[in-house]
Amino acid sequence: MNKNIVIKIGGSLLFSEGKTINSKRITEFCNIVKNNKEYDSIVIVCGGGIVAREYIDVIRDFTQNEALCDLIGIDISRINSRLIISNLKEFAYPQVPKSIEELSIAILTHKIVVMGGLQPGQSTTSVAIEVAEYIYANKLIILTDVEGIFDKDPKLFKDAKLIKNLSYDKLREIILQSSGAKQAAAGEYRIFDAVSLQILKRSKITVMVISGKKLIQFKKFWNNEKEIIGTTISN
Repeated sequence: MNKNIVIKIGGSLLFSEGKTINSKRITEFCNIVKNNKEYDSIVIVCGGGIVAREYIDVIRDFTQNEALCDLIGIDISRINSRLIISNLKEFAYPQVPKSIEELSIAILTHKIVVMGGLQPGQSTTSVAIEVAEYIYANKLIILTDVEGIFDKDPKLFKDAKLIKNLSYDKLREIILQSSGAKQAAAGEYRIFDAVSLQILKRSKITVMVISGKKLIQFKKFWNNEKEIIGTTISN
């Protein structure tokens, strides 16, 4: 039985606070992934991040066309993917798959595959879960700019508490509580949305959400260390 993993990395983690490319963090991330003694197949899914949201805000103002905004977000996520590929060099499959069919070919090379969004209306978290389902991944890890999933937004509330373990049903409650009219708008996706939850429930994949800001927790995860700070979501 092969051991496969999908890593979702938020696009904003590829940039510093001044919106310049964070080459140091990208290099550190790639060095961790290249040091692979555990997995037969590795797929990295990149988000669009803050750069995508800036494009989307302007294009939305110009056109009021959400489908077009989604397409721009997908384009930026694929450009972010090329950043990762350029650092991984010969360890990476050289192209960014634009469909599950293209992924099915790329995965046969046993190179690290890096991809972004696939279609309008679908967050890159949903893409990551769908990819994990398709390649029979043993694990899906989501790197974001917070330590995991909290009972409320930790960026707005200092008393927000990290939830260490979540069932799918509890995650659904949190999604419903935080849902608003903008949840499905381009560039407005949270860590999870209703679509990603449905894919997660049918796939029964265990997901770990951890901070990718300093990559300490990701390195501990990669080295099979215990006491990792984050949120585990399972059935």
